[in-house]
Amino acid sequence: MRLNKKIISLLLTFLSIVQLYAQPEIDSVRTIKIDVLVGLQYDLVRFSVKPGEKLKLIFSNSDDMSHNLLITKPGARLEVVNQAINLGQNGPEMDYIPKSSSILWAIPVVNPNQSRTLSFTAPKQVGVYPYVCTIPGHGLVMFGAMYVSYDGQMPELKDDLNIPPNRRTDDKLSQSKHKPNEGHHDINIKPLHPYTPVSPYFYRVFIEGSSPAAIAVSLSTDLSYCWDAGTCKLRFAWKGGFLDNSELWKGKGDASAKVVGKVFFRDKTQFPLTINADKLNPIIDYKGYKLVNRYPEFHYTIDGIDVYELIVPNVDGSGLIRTFRIPNAKTTVWFNTDPFDGVSYSSSVGFWEGNRLKLNPMEAKKFSMTMRLKEGGLL
Repeated sequence: MRLNKKIISLLLTFLSIVQLYAQPEIDSVRTIKIDVLVGLQYDLVRFSVKPGEKLKLIFSNSDDMSHNLLITKPGARLEVVNQAINLGQNGPEMDYIPKSSSILWAIPVVNPNQSRTLSFTAPKQVGVYPYVCTIPGHGLVMFGAMYVSYDGQMPELKDDLNIPPNRRTDDKLSQSKHKPNEGHHDINIKPLHPYTPVSPYFYRVFIEGSSPAAIAVSLSTDLSYCWDAGTCKLRFAWKGGFLDNSELWKGKGDASAKVVGKVFFRDKTQFPLTINADKLNPIIDYKGYKLVNRYPEFHYTIDGIDVYELIVPNVDGSGLIRTFRIPNAKTTVWFNTDPFDGVSYSSSVGFWEGNRLKLNPMEAKKFSMTMRLKEGGLL
């Protein structure tokens, strides 16, 4: 009897041990750490995870300006960047996170020397999921890629089109080798930009002389313009440099960019285009833009009629060429100028009547206006 009790006791102990080891494993959480480098860069520009993997992303900001981090659906990075740009003056209070079904997860703006943690489960669908900073001026260069795959494979770094071109030689950079002027604190250099841009490029900025929806475009090293998405018109153009964005880089919502150079054109008309001559106050609606050879072509409507405007430098760099497309023009279109706006005009088609260019519906479908700096004229 005692033997039976011992056997039963041993069996129970054995079963307890088997049951203990038979318990399902507790899901482990993988930690991903991303920091910020000078020059609008995430230090980790890509990483691979498994479908459905539990993740904890720690986003630290050791930069001297603020940043956020949004993870989007595959192929949706530029869409989300443009949506953030369109937030205008509401951007800062929304942490530049637009309301969009293309955003899967978001870490709000992280100020210098702070960090935030995001816990989430990786998508079950295999694919490339971009992450990006959507603060104005950052989104076109500050991004990376989360690869979701079973085998953990990623393309060769040099061939990876999902990361910035300047990072296709090193996907994980250290802070130490990217600190500017390290060991030379007596050198006080104030760069115009935190990285070296190549024209044409543009920023959504706050700038004097425009609404909060200003878009500043650098056409070349010394030719730039400001287009106002709030009023759908070219506000002014200047020569000699681009912008001093030093306050904007710090993420201050009320900061303004400063023109570097001299303004040579400033629009003085109520609106440059008149489509319905009988209507003094047309309804203008901004629709967005697309890139044509890296130059933005703006799309807006005047009383529901589509207008497309592309601005490029003229051949000798002395001014601008504005190409308009009004494909559904049905009536006479007028292009309005002011004799004191700083430039002279020549058009590809149409007839001038004083300071106004008259175009029939066929001519208005596509026409160009060349604007040249007047002799010795800087406003």
